[in-house]
Amino acid sequence: MSAIHRLPELLINQIAAGEVVERPAAVLKEVMENALDAGACTIDVQLEDGGVRRIRVTDDGCGIERDELALALERHATSKIVSLGDLERVNTMGFRGEALAAIAAVARVVLVSRTEGAAHAWRIDNENREPAPAPLNRGTMIDVADLYYNTPARRKFLKTDATEYAHCDETFYRIALARPDIGMRLTHNGRILHRLPPGDARTRIAALMGDDFLANAREIRAEGALRLTGFASLPAYARNRRDAQYFFVNGRHVRDRLLAHAVAQAYADILYSNRFPAYVLFLELDPASVDVNVHPAKTEVRFRESNAVHQFVFHALNRALGESSAGQADTETPTPSPNAPPPATDAPAHAAASRYLPPVTPSRAVMDSASQAYFSFAARAHPPIAAPSQSAAPAPEPHPPPAGSSDAPLGYALAQLHGIYILAQNAQGLVLVDMHAAHERILYEKLKTVLDGTPSVQRLLIPAVFSATPLEMATAESCAEALLRMGFEVSAAGPCELAVRSVPALLANAAIADLLHELLEELSEYPASDVVTLRRNELLATMACHGAVRAHRQLAIPEMNALLRDMEATERADQCNHGRPTWTQLTLDELDRFFLRGR
Repeated sequence: MSAIHRLPELLINQIAAGEVVERPAAVLKEVMENALDAGACTIDVQLEDGGVRRIRVTDDGCGIERDELALALERHATSKIVSLGDLERVNTMGFRGEALAAIAAVARVVLVSRTEGAAHAWRIDNENREPAPAPLNRGTMIDVADLYYNTPARRKFLKTDATEYAHCDETFYRIALARPDIGMRLTHNGRILHRLPPGDARTRIAALMGDDFLANAREIRAEGALRLTGFASLPAYARNRRDAQYFFVNGRHVRDRLLAHAVAQAYADILYSNRFPAYVLFLELDPASVDVNVHPAKTEVRFRESNAVHQFVFHALNRALGESSAGQADTETPTPSPNAPPPATDAPAHAAASRYLPPVTPSRAVMDSASQAYFSFAARAHPPIAAPSQSAAPAPEPHPPPAGSSDAPLGYALAQLHGIYILAQNAQGLVLVDMHAAHERILYEKLKTVLDGTPSVQRLLIPAVFSATPLEMATAESCAEALLRMGFEVSAAGPCELAVRSVPALLANAAIADLLHELLEELSEYPASDVVTLRRNELLATMACHGAVRAHRQLAIPEMNALLRDMEATERADQCNHGRPTWTQLTLDELDRFFLRGR
């Protein structure tokens, strides 16, 4: 090895460029963030060949003084921090003083700027650092051309122009979402692709994310020591990729595992099957409480009170997503339910499997325990009726109460359609309910409460006996205590048979054999302690799905009404455990338009 020596300044800058200037999009990010820090009201971006040939950004910010232009291209030269105290509470996008120097080391850079009151603008480039007069209105123009012209080996790692443009577009997209108060324009190869006037957050999000996103999202607003605002999609709008997730901390777009985990936990009860929510969220907190000086790209942060931040974000989202529209009365302005089907281009992956199951024949002439609760509710509002059976024709029912009652947002049942949907009327019009999905959510929420305490157990008069594999037999024996804590008393009934002698009361009439097969499979793959703690939600979702009323099950009017009332009293009743909508609203105006009434 050679002796220790100082590296040349150019080599130092090119090493820094390897961290800061990964591709054209990174250049665009740094230059646009400088424009934000300069107090710009408008930012104009022009790209050529995906940003590889040219990136030109013009702003109307405060500008740079003539004598400071050359210094702006020097490494570790910045106007944004002065002392260590400034570094500990950074409130600007840039602060390291590395970006322009690193960019100038691997591209041809022209910098033109004019401050307020100056007679004209001044121009420098990375080859001639002597300022020269130039034409420009107030603000700054930075022209970055021929990226990596002097390091061809690195240029080979760039992708196609289309790919590089896509990354630049995403960078523009993020900054535009972060600052809706600033007018922005993006041009690529002479074609204007984005023209965004200044406005509020909702208008900017609609312009970039689309009206469909806002129509299928909940507004988030939580304030305290921290502040979280923005919009998070309902589960029905979930996507199969994480391509619509934007989290901003003090206006800076970040990718943070802590925040991503908090969001995932908030959706854990309502989103499964490898689907991902869409959201645009803005977290604001004291700059001294977050360290943005983690990586030169400034996309990673560290929080001083990470657990408090996680809990704040989780509870804010969980509370907003847990609010059910089914429990909100609105007798003045008829509005469609937020659970309208999502766009056909991105429909939920989960299918309503219960529709394709054969009709369930009860082993006893009573409904399951949840339906018994429905009868109990119905008995208080309707004359007693006999429990329906699969073979018996439903008895005549009284007409539903008036639909305008403010204490029944979902109205009152009219009929059942194909044994799958409940049709009800409310003040706004027609309500359609997927009875299996709705009952599944109700059972799931009840099971969560039950599992937190001592479950109410239903002993079976005749044990349910079913065949089991050797692995299932061994799992049932080794996990007998865990099963008992969940309300299942399971024991061997023969060399290859298991007998179930008690089940949770809420699942008294579930398909016990199918349910136990799934539970034993789960227990065989994971430790029992993990199944009842870490995988608690998945376990309860499985139990609720088996315990919910099946498709083609004939319900009486009182049962349907009691299901509607339970929905109104249940958190997250707008979606089933898999994120599918449980109900939707057709207003009278929509029905009138369909039948051309009034024309």
